[in-house]
Amino acid sequence: MAKKLSRIFLLSKLWAVFLEGPTTGGYPFEPLQLPSGFRGKVVMNAHLCNGCGLCVQDCPASALKIERFDKQHFRIVYNPARCAYCGQCEISCHRGAIHLTNDFNPAVQHIGNLIEVLVERGLPKG
Repeated sequence: MAKKLSRIFLLSKLWAVFLEGPTTGGYPFEPLQLPSGFRGKVVMNAHLCNGCGLCVQDCPASALKIERFDKQHFRIVYNPARCAYCGQCEISCHRGAIHLTNDFNPAVQHIGNLIEVLVERGLPKG
């Protein structure tokens, strides 16, 4: 008897799904509607960054890398292929220099073309 009731319950749910219709969006024929909390491309305000490296240190996916030349000269490199889009870099930055936007990362032919330099604070002379 329990099996019969479970099958009736299942069939009623299945029928409701068929009558409901598709729930997909109209993309690419309509603009894509992203949720308000969507986290996309990582951007950095180079003027606010002081090179402390907290964003790099706290990144769980190792998507950020800092290359130090000396105390004032550094480069922060971002690899979106490794990024988990968790927002930890944004939380870790006390100066508010890094944040995630609603933009997508562009499609590329080779994964190496995704890597981008977020901050380049001078190169040492000589």
